[in-house]
Amino acid sequence: MQETVLEVVVTSADEAVEAVAGGAGRLELATDMAADGMTPSLTEFLRVRDCVDVPLRIMLRDKGGFQAADVDRIRETAAALKAAGADAFVLGFLTPDGALDLPAVTAVLASVPGSPWTFHRALDHAADRGAVRRAVAGLPGLDTVLTAGCVAGVEEGLAVVTAEADRRGEPGYSAAIMAGGGLMPEHVPTLRAHGVGAFHVGTSVRRDGWDSPVDRAAVLRWRRLIETDPEELRTRGR
Repeated sequence: MQETVLEVVVTSADEAVEAVAGGAGRLELATDMAADGMTPSLTEFLRVRDCVDVPLRIMLRDKGGFQAADVDRIRETAAALKAAGADAFVLGFLTPDGALDLPAVTAVLASVPGSPWTFHRALDHAADRGAVRRAVAGLPGLDTVLTAGCVAGVEEGLAVVTAEADRRGEPGYSAAIMAGGGLMPEHVPTLRAHGVGAFHVGTSVRRDGWDSPVDRAAVLRWRRLIETDPEELRTRGR
């Protein structure tokens, strides 16, 4: 059966423990989710690292949002996290006109050499997503692209995500697609049918949005859903 990855967004060590107990196979650690997720503190990273044993990716993003407000500061923070044991990251920066900010991306990557990383939903805010995908494709360590297909979320961007999944292997489309951003259970059968096996959840594993903690029972429901055989999912949807 197709290999699946369930990545849960966590903001603390306590949430990390709950997410893993529910079946998360990978975590994204961030803070300030009201601003779409910023780089967590070194202290919180160390707490999370010490209490879970699943792969952990650290958000590298500052108050500039999808633009980098202070690249040097991001680089310093990234290097400190790397030195403390962080080994995988999440990042992506655009210029004010929505193009890839390649100098910012490459500068930050130079601070975490050898690390695998995810290009996050900056892609959904790009003026030309195809151009961005081609531009990042050759960067060292890129193994995942997190996308909802559009700014509004998977509900409206599903066709884009599946079309890009169908292009796997073409230039710019070799990194694994991780679907996330307004992802709902009903999207999973279609995504699985197009070969998407990685799923990213945040608010859907919380009872009352970002102001509430991760609910392990909700994580478990997602874990069971994405592990269901794709053919069974299609049958259920008929």
